[in-house]
Amino acid sequence: MTGADAMVKCLEAQGIDVVFGYPGVAIAPFYNSLYDSKIQSILVRQEQNGGHAASGYARVTRKPAVCIATSGPGATNLITGIATAYADSIPMVAITGQVSTRLLGKDVFQEADITGACEPFVKYSYLVKNVEDIPRVFKEAFYIASTGRQGPVLIDVPIDIQKQEFEYEEPGEVSIRGYKPKVKGHIVQIKKVVEAIQKAKKPLICAGGGVVLGHAEPVIQEFCEKYSIPVVTTMMGVGSMPKRHPLFFGMLGTNGKPYANRAVAESDLLIIVGARVNDRSIGALSRLEQDRLIIHIDIDTAEIGKNIGPTIPLVGDARLIFESLMEYDINVSFEDWVERLRNIKVNCVDYRTFHEGFINPCLFVEHLTERMDEDAIYVADVGQNQLWSADNYVMKKGRFLTTGGFGTMGYAIPAAIGAKMAAPHRQVVAVCGDGSFQMSMNELATMLQNNIKVKIIIMKNMYLGLVREYQYNNYDKNYIAVELGDIPNLKKIAEAYDMEYFHLRNMSKMDETIEAFLACDNSALFVCHVYKFDKVKE
Repeated sequence: MTGADAMVKCLEAQGIDVVFGYPGVAIAPFYNSLYDSKIQSILVRQEQNGGHAASGYARVTRKPAVCIATSGPGATNLITGIATAYADSIPMVAITGQVSTRLLGKDVFQEADITGACEPFVKYSYLVKNVEDIPRVFKEAFYIASTGRQGPVLIDVPIDIQKQEFEYEEPGEVSIRGYKPKVKGHIVQIKKVVEAIQKAKKPLICAGGGVVLGHAEPVIQEFCEKYSIPVVTTMMGVGSMPKRHPLFFGMLGTNGKPYANRAVAESDLLIIVGARVNDRSIGALSRLEQDRLIIHIDIDTAEIGKNIGPTIPLVGDARLIFESLMEYDINVSFEDWVERLRNIKVNCVDYRTFHEGFINPCLFVEHLTERMDEDAIYVADVGQNQLWSADNYVMKKGRFLTTGGFGTMGYAIPAAIGAKMAAPHRQVVAVCGDGSFQMSMNELATMLQNNIKVKIIIMKNMYLGLVREYQYNNYDKNYIAVELGDIPNLKKIAEAYDMEYFHLRNMSKMDETIEAFLACDNSALFVCHVYKFDKVKE
């Protein structure tokens, strides 16, 4: 058996049934071995998008996914996809080809030190120099990617190692010195949490992306319902609670709901679950520490205390911790506090104004998601479209996918491809701006070639809207390098890729156009004209 054969066998042993990649000479032996495998190989049109597609696939299956690139520029193109997965804590194994071992460090054609380049963006990386290490390396890689705080692992395999013959031996149980992720919360800390909740008058749970990734939504919802504790989310935590749930008070942060931020400001106990506490989510961190007790629950020890000093740190898996908390009989009542937040929410005025001759994107997202299937998957790109989506998405039983940690434009279409591959019978809708759409529109070819029926919405304002808004607010309307123009002709783009085309300039036929768009059997492109905002808030 060759090293390449072993690589394929290892993927099969991990239950991998699809990989996303772009071949080249340095990874050709692996692809040749893949030819006789049942693993489906999806040819993306750019390596970065292979990483995003693997991310979308992993987030829906909740298992590590695989992306592949060749050496040199193929590998470096993949870095942004890897970094995006790392920032979003997505389990992924990235496989790259490399020049022959005897040529390493000699700056030969298409050589790149990809393990060194990716060091800040992976949980771990391997440069395989011994073919007999392949079974162990692959088993360890999938274990590392899927345990603890999940994330990408890189395996770089020189071409001569892929070609080399050896006698395959099944690897033993994974045991990595120094890597022992904690999943169960410490009993002493759990008791401290219980005591803090019993003493609190105005507790609030802030659910982050770790809640969704850890499949902790059901138990946290049950816990909150049992004790009437209100919930807000970060952007990555959208979907932790249904939008219409009486205990849900929206997304907090700079671009969130004012009443969600008020809830944080008035709370006396803030329970942060599976969220890094950053400037985009919560401002005035030092003041937050002074004014209330803070419990920070996270599976990653490094996140606790990084940006805010918690009163009670608790390391472990969110689902397991809340299952433990459910075992305690906590005698509390927070109905007055919840009623206070409901009154704030009802009386909160939205000062955003939208041009009457265009689409109101907030209403559009709300009406769209109300009409999507119960288990639909909504994938938001980066920019104004992401903020409108996260803030107005009507959560039912589906999934909301976006990249909040790295904020990578061009994410939505390839991630939606991966999501649709993972769940071919579920409705998948990708929402982009006209800027982010053009960063990955080449993947429409991947959709057509593989019959991947994703529905795509473009919020079109002919600008890089979020950057333009920033220039308005901070640089005296000195708009530079933000005008996209009315390019390309999107109707012709849809025709070129055999997609249905929908177009909406104002609100007059919004609902019926949305329904027709969602009902069509084919892939579809839906262009919505939104105003080029000089001001979002009065």
